[in-house]
Amino acid sequence: MDLYMMNCELLATCSALGYLEGETYHREPDCLESVKDLIRYLRHEDDTRDIRQQLGAAQILQNDLLPIIAQHGQDKPLFDACIRLMVNLTQPALLCFGKVPDDPTFRHHFLQVVSYLQAYKEAFASEKVFGVLSETLYNLLQLDWEQRQEEDNLLVERIILLVRNVLHIPTDQYEEKNVDDDASVHDKLLWAIHLSGFDDLLKFLASAQSEQQWSMHVLEVVSLMFRDQAPEVLAKAGQTRSSQEKQKDAQELEALRAKEQAEKHTRTMQRGSRHSRFRGSYVVEGLRSIGEKDVIFHQGLHNFKNYSHDVGKAVRRVPKRKQMAKDTETKRRSALNVRLFLREFCLDFLENCYNHLMYLVKENLQREQAQQHDETYYLWALNFFMAFNRLNGFQPDLVSETLSIRAFHFIEKNITNYYEMMLMDRKEATSWSRRMHLALKAYQELLLTLSEMDRSKDENVRQSANVIKSNIFYMMEYREIFLTLLRKFDERTQPRSFLRDLVESTHLFLRMLERFCTGRNNLMVQKKRVKRRKKSQKKQAAQENTPEALEEAWQIVSQDLRAASFQLPSSLVEGAVPFDAASETPLEEQRTEAMVRIQDALIGRQGPEALSLLRAAREVWPEGDVFGATDVEPDEELDLLKQILFVNLPRTAAQENAIEEEDEKEEEEEELESVRVSETEFNFLEFIKRFASPAIVRPYVLMLRTYSQNTPHTNHCVARMLHRIAVDLKMEPLLFQLSVFCLFNKILGDPAAAVYKELVTFAKFVLKRFFILAARNNKAYVELLFWKNVGAVREMTEGYSHDGEGAKKKSKWTPEEEEELHRLYEEHKDSGVPDIVETLLPLLSNTDRIRRQVVAQMVAMGLVDSVKDLKKEKKGTRIVLWSEDQEEELSRLFEDHKSSDDILGNILKRLTAKRSRARVVDKLLSLGLVGDRKELYKKRRRQATGKSAGMTEEDFFADLSGEPREEGLEKDEDEEEEEVEEDYSDEEEPSEEEKEVESRVLAAQKKRGKSKGSSVERDVNVESMVRSLQQDGLAGPLLWLQNCLNRTANDRAEEGTSHAVPLVPLNEENEDAMDNRSFQKLLRKESFWRIPVTISINQLRGAASSLCPSEELPAGEREQAERPESPEPQDEATSHEQRAQALRALLLARNRKHPSTDTTKSLTAEPMSASDQQQGAGEGRSGGKRSRMLDSDDDDERDEDSSSKMEVGNEIGADDSDGEEHSAPAKRRRHRVLSDDEDN
Repeated sequence: MDLYMMNCELLATCSALGYLEGETYHREPDCLESVKDLIRYLRHEDDTRDIRQQLGAAQILQNDLLPIIAQHGQDKPLFDACIRLMVNLTQPALLCFGKVPDDPTFRHHFLQVVSYLQAYKEAFASEKVFGVLSETLYNLLQLDWEQRQEEDNLLVERIILLVRNVLHIPTDQYEEKNVDDDASVHDKLLWAIHLSGFDDLLKFLASAQSEQQWSMHVLEVVSLMFRDQAPEVLAKAGQTRSSQEKQKDAQELEALRAKEQAEKHTRTMQRGSRHSRFRGSYVVEGLRSIGEKDVIFHQGLHNFKNYSHDVGKAVRRVPKRKQMAKDTETKRRSALNVRLFLREFCLDFLENCYNHLMYLVKENLQREQAQQHDETYYLWALNFFMAFNRLNGFQPDLVSETLSIRAFHFIEKNITNYYEMMLMDRKEATSWSRRMHLALKAYQELLLTLSEMDRSKDENVRQSANVIKSNIFYMMEYREIFLTLLRKFDERTQPRSFLRDLVESTHLFLRMLERFCTGRNNLMVQKKRVKRRKKSQKKQAAQENTPEALEEAWQIVSQDLRAASFQLPSSLVEGAVPFDAASETPLEEQRTEAMVRIQDALIGRQGPEALSLLRAAREVWPEGDVFGATDVEPDEELDLLKQILFVNLPRTAAQENAIEEEDEKEEEEEELESVRVSETEFNFLEFIKRFASPAIVRPYVLMLRTYSQNTPHTNHCVARMLHRIAVDLKMEPLLFQLSVFCLFNKILGDPAAAVYKELVTFAKFVLKRFFILAARNNKAYVELLFWKNVGAVREMTEGYSHDGEGAKKKSKWTPEEEEELHRLYEEHKDSGVPDIVETLLPLLSNTDRIRRQVVAQMVAMGLVDSVKDLKKEKKGTRIVLWSEDQEEELSRLFEDHKSSDDILGNILKRLTAKRSRARVVDKLLSLGLVGDRKELYKKRRRQATGKSAGMTEEDFFADLSGEPREEGLEKDEDEEEEEVEEDYSDEEEPSEEEKEVESRVLAAQKKRGKSKGSSVERDVNVESMVRSLQQDGLAGPLLWLQNCLNRTANDRAEEGTSHAVPLVPLNEENEDAMDNRSFQKLLRKESFWRIPVTISINQLRGAASSLCPSEELPAGEREQAERPESPEPQDEATSHEQRAQALRALLLARNRKHPSTDTTKSLTAEPMSASDQQQGAGEGRSGGKRSRMLDSDDDDERDEDSSSKMEVGNEIGADDSDGEEHSAPAKRRRHRVLSDDEDN
């Protein structure tokens, strides 16, 4: 813009600022007012940003503002005004225009503003300017909060914003044209920041507790400082390369050299021996030209393979909305001194600022105290600094704030949100795609850091990595995020770099998951299943009420009103409000709405509500006696209500919409309730099968098209995934596609094919398998034209089905069959049979008819109104009464099978009259055949004791309290109630695997002989361990553990509910005890532990009582408690009585110190029989299938950082070595319903 076209007033204002003479700036007397006028002009600029462009063309910032703050910084009002003006002038062009304009005129103005901003950035690359800014900011930060004024805080914020705006200005690549290791304008700016000490002030703002309010601004400035920088380059800056790096570089150079030589050799061989003027012409037989004749080729034969019919044609224009997204990533290597400065900044930032700053930023994001899209700075910082830490010595404690399950959850939630916004906001889909790419790279860096932790030499670091991985692999959302991203990949909005990071992240995740599953036989993971119910038809708001229905409703309403003598309760009188004074609805419409509400209440047979609304409306609208006269009699009110009921009132659209919205809310609530969460055994191969889909293969083939530009690692990731599909899953026909074969042909014909050995080998394997298949399936060549799903692959390899096979044929009913069905229905509809369809099926002449066909035909013929009338009733629900013969049969079956492992299952299979499990259990209890329903539970045997097996929390507390352990993996009460309610038909015969396990258990028991130990022996063992710990000076931690158990028992007794309570040591003595090997042996744990929900109150108090010092007991009781159980079977009852007395003595000793009424109640708990006790102890010691459980952080996010499930080692015998392998506690399959309020 020409200076002479500048606005006169604006030119006069700029002239009144002052003038620059040499290096000295002379300001005018009204300089401050002129700066304020410029701020005022910028506030009123038009859409073309004319004021901003004129000031940029006049170079006001370079020639006036920067010299003013550099030479007249002591004038505080002038300095503040100049900073305000510069913050406004340097704000990004995108912020000025809202977006990149599509209009050519506005696009020109946009580019003009950007060019002025780039000139500003070059002017700011001065040590003198940043020295003034740093000195001013330092003086302001020296002030205490009591001395700091509001103007000081504003100035601090404006200085930070000014630096942010200057760093945000994009680089003009066409003007600079810098190569690597050359100093760009951005590098000069960074060097000025470093020389002025501004970077130290940034680190202080990031780490100081008193400057937390600047956390978001500091993170923005830091992210812009490291723009275009790669953490790999900074981590190696100034360091000598290792021998491995040198060898790797040499291999890459050798590969490039071999590739270049191969291409050169190919070009040499393509040259013909004859001169180019004598190339000749050739007829290509079998290749038709435009007409009917063969193609005539006028080039040399060496060029024929490049021939195409498209040569010479105009390139087809691809619409803009279908073009592939372009990569916007720019990475360059800065000058060495800048890289060294940035490396030192990273080291100091990680050591002193990272954890503190990331915590503050995360808090601001969660509390929505940040601006829109500020989470992108958090995602960038997580990715960059964790990568730098991983590549520069890797110290996990420096990035501990973002190395947790919460970080994974935060990123996963943002990825989901970004994808949803991509679908909804189509115009800004590219911007949302960039944000998703940032989140994906942060997720990838978290996985890389976990992989690095697995290779650490520190056992605690490896254990922490296992805890995090167990939680990640357990949650379904974290496992399937890559499947979803691959399926939904869209090359029009997501660039190739996004696909590259997605492919590499998927490869890393699958490799970590595969290694984690290795050696774990039964890995349990979370599974969510959404049962989508069919939406019920909308309820008709204005339902056609027949006169008969209205008459019936009136009879009921009138009877109710007469029975109440027309008297209404006070609550109805006060709650009846027919008029809304604050509503904008006119009075006439409100009167009609009141009439409609009265009619709705009458139709709903709510007489008192209708009468209360009538009387309230009469008080509001007394004129015209529309709702009756003021002195109306009750009978007259009744007649008025009847008239309102039978009259056809007009209903507004708002009322109908309100009814429809209520119906939609009900449907949404039903759908939310249909999400069920369960646990299932994880199979890695089954998980890989989900990748066998054309939607997954296409992105990988797209990535493989640029194999010559990809890194070797990227090509390996693509080849490994295709190898899993083709070789591991034996589904190579998924790759039998023409575009894939063209790509393989290009790879095999590449002169530098030797560099891509892995791709060449895989391509040859797939082609070989195709030609083998084509030899026996002549349609394989046609199949190359299509992408195939799993069903098509099966047909292609195993044979095609004939027309109509596999599909359900809709059989037609002949008139004779319809007449027969109608006749049979008329004969049996009044017979009282429970299921008429089951009665008619054997009587039909066509015995091939199934129930569904008969039901559909009966509905079509109009014999019944709907399918629901013929719904099949559950078995065992109609039979309630028991005959004498049935009771005798039940008693006989119980006697025959009472010694079996599954008493109830065997009885249900052999009952003549089929009944539900609940009915049979209730009858067995009423007959007195069993005393407790637990006796009917299916006995689950565990494997032989030669292996170490998991021990549940119930067993641990049973050991402490002396109560006998129940059998194996016994279900808790609520699960058993669920199992009892299930239908008998769900029971299945034990599998061959279970029978084999049972036989091994019996054999092991024979070898082992008599079961060792008893509950009393365990009591003695626990007491001896307690006494030993007391002698070691751990009486305080024992008392702390005892108080925790008692406090949890009292809380559960008062609240009536149970929650998992973590044991958290709050002082050094208890923390040291948690690291003590003897104390760990008492707890049978490794690192963290919580009191589980399933432990009863009595077990908790018994466990606490067993921790009492034995010296507090009387001598006789102590001897009784320490006396071991007699091995002779005839003394079992006596031994059991001694154990019970010892337990009572321990509890009494506890009560003498802490009297509690609840504790005395626990003394009256009825002990189990000695035989049951011995059986429970024996079964509890027998080993079982070891299953690894993964912890869920879905219920309580707070437990994600501090605790994981307690791992308990079950030992064969009382005390084994400390080096015993621990296994995760056995966990049963659970179901629960997700509510709408639950968050990931």
